[in-house]
Amino acid sequence: MQRAQRNSLRLLQWMMAASLALPVALFVITSAISYTSTRDIADREIERTLDVVHEHALKVFETIDRSLAELNEVVRGLPDDVIRAREPALHRRLRRLTDSLPQLKSAWIFDADGKALVNSLASPPPELRFADRDYFYAHVDQTIGSFIGTALTPRPPYQGARFFGVSRRRDPDDGSFIGVIQASVLPEYFESFYARIGSDAGSFFTMGRTDGVLLAHFPRLDRDLRLDPTGPVGREIAAHPEHGLITVAWPSDGIERRIGYRRVAEYPIYVSAGLETSAIRARWLATMGQHLVFGIPATALLFLLLALALRRTQHLQAEAAKRREAEEALKHSQRLEALGQLTGGVAHDFNNLLTVIRASVDLLNRPQLTEERRQRYITAIADAVARAAKLTSQLLAFARRQTLKPEVFDVGERMQALHDMLAPLLGPAIEITMRLPTEPCLVHADAGQFETALINMATNARDAMQGKGRIVFTVEAATTVPDTLAHAPGSQNLVSQSLGNQNLGNRGFISVTVSDTGIGIPAARLERIFEPFFTTKQVGHGTGLGLSQVFGFARQSGGEVTVTSEVGHGSTFALYLPRVPPDLLPQRQAPNTAPAVAGSGMSVLLVEDNIELANFAADGLTELGYSITLVDNATDALAELVMDADRFDVVFTDVVMPGMTGLDLAQAIRDRGIDVPVVLTTGYSQALSQEGVTGFELVQKPYSIEELSRVLHRAARIRRVRDGAAE
Repeated sequence: MQRAQRNSLRLLQWMMAASLALPVALFVITSAISYTSTRDIADREIERTLDVVHEHALKVFETIDRSLAELNEVVRGLPDDVIRAREPALHRRLRRLTDSLPQLKSAWIFDADGKALVNSLASPPPELRFADRDYFYAHVDQTIGSFIGTALTPRPPYQGARFFGVSRRRDPDDGSFIGVIQASVLPEYFESFYARIGSDAGSFFTMGRTDGVLLAHFPRLDRDLRLDPTGPVGREIAAHPEHGLITVAWPSDGIERRIGYRRVAEYPIYVSAGLETSAIRARWLATMGQHLVFGIPATALLFLLLALALRRTQHLQAEAAKRREAEEALKHSQRLEALGQLTGGVAHDFNNLLTVIRASVDLLNRPQLTEERRQRYITAIADAVARAAKLTSQLLAFARRQTLKPEVFDVGERMQALHDMLAPLLGPAIEITMRLPTEPCLVHADAGQFETALINMATNARDAMQGKGRIVFTVEAATTVPDTLAHAPGSQNLVSQSLGNQNLGNRGFISVTVSDTGIGIPAARLERIFEPFFTTKQVGHGTGLGLSQVFGFARQSGGEVTVTSEVGHGSTFALYLPRVPPDLLPQRQAPNTAPAVAGSGMSVLLVEDNIELANFAADGLTELGYSITLVDNATDALAELVMDADRFDVVFTDVVMPGMTGLDLAQAIRDRGIDVPVVLTTGYSQALSQEGVTGFELVQKPYSIEELSRVLHRAARIRRVRDGAAE
């Protein structure tokens, strides 16, 4: 027994020694693993941040390039004296450009001597020469494309922040040097962006040219800095010119940093992102400090427990039971924590899906994308959408809104098809009678909205009969029409315009009547039944929106709805819709999957105030061979047409824009007798919903480039045929 007790005591002593030695050994091993892990995490963080910085710089320079190209197109072929004569208008255009792009300080158009013809800062510009600026003389002797200059200080009388120039040669017809188009870019725009994303301690960002001249630096410097090509940074970039990751003491302050760099596409620009190595070590020390905070008390507690076990062996069993209870409580807490993590993971996964979609779309817009990468990004989008659909299907089902899609259809056929659906909807105690014509009764309207209107009128009749009675549906050519239609010739015009300005003549209306044997409607209520939210039903049994939908659908379709009723003898609702010729029915079968139509040099004036959408449409049409002139407002578009309308084959304009709308622009073109077809586009417009497209082509947003090319080609073809050109 004593030997057993001594063995137990010796075992406890060894355990007490191990309780100190083992945590120390584990701490040393964990420290080494943690340091490597912390550095790997920092490298991945630097790479992710570098992705953001690179994508930001690429988009900024691409936007500036496109803006310079558009300015070049605006003044292409214009002599300097003409540009000076149009200086006020061009100044306003440059001012709008710089106001819309926060990275720009100013925009300039110079003549061959370096004098400013137009700028965005002053109108007229002072008589100063800028031929000594690098952004000017770099273009004098040769065509080099876009040039990115060094950081410069504004020349009096101009003031403000420092800038660097992005410039390109003005394109003449004979290849001679006639001047430069230049945009002054603010380094502080990039530095402010770096400050926003570089919130971690020790964050570091630079943007510089391939020759080592730095254009932006965070933390900001109070002096210019140029890296030595023979220095450690220069040698690393020379060895790996596209991208790399290095640890280096930065020349400006001697602080050691872990830095990743990457070249910005084809531009002579590098961006870099990094962290101070001291900040990385501080993260590691903080992690190890957390281990110590928990490890030291745990080790001390274990040692104390062993000491107590050595002295009080009689309580070992009780102490073991208590520990088991503590472990069970810990497991229970861990299970609750896991449940919380799972709940948070669902939200996290959903945001990840959105991030995959957004990142894939951004990457698909990258130039020179390989087919394998393009297919990988498309597959990623499709998979993410499918997974997100499973999470959001219920919400989408409740949130879905129907879009108006007018089409030509036979009212009689549509009513016959509705019969089987109306029977279970109205109930077995209601007799349904349909009186349909033998000849086609065609209308041009939204078929889904038409069915909804019929169902609303039928359910209203059912409620009036308290679920028992007879409803008669009648479709026929209207022999008489309400006074509102008899004195409103615009109803037929609305349908005519929406069908492509065809001459429909006076073909009358189709009437669809719904008669019931219900209790009827008192005369005092007849004037209010079409008001939104007006209902005589009990709370919770009706919204009062059904008949107002019928009213809105009828008016929007160029028709009318009327009601006659006698208390105790039922009511009759009559829906009038403009009739269209039978030969228009096949037009609704036109396929929507036809291929894109090549532009073959067709000139399009594109008017869109949303720069991202405008660039999407312009890029897509340009790839198909269309010649695009892009303006961001209707006023400038009208000025372009007044100046020279013959250089455009078609005008493609958004409807909803600040100031003059696209519909106003189209009407102004028609009123001035400018012989250029107009194609409108919109996602929703109150004006169009009330007045229709008034004879103009309409492309509904969202649209595809294929669909847009077909409509533009069709509209422009009408003009060429009218002008006598061969197709």
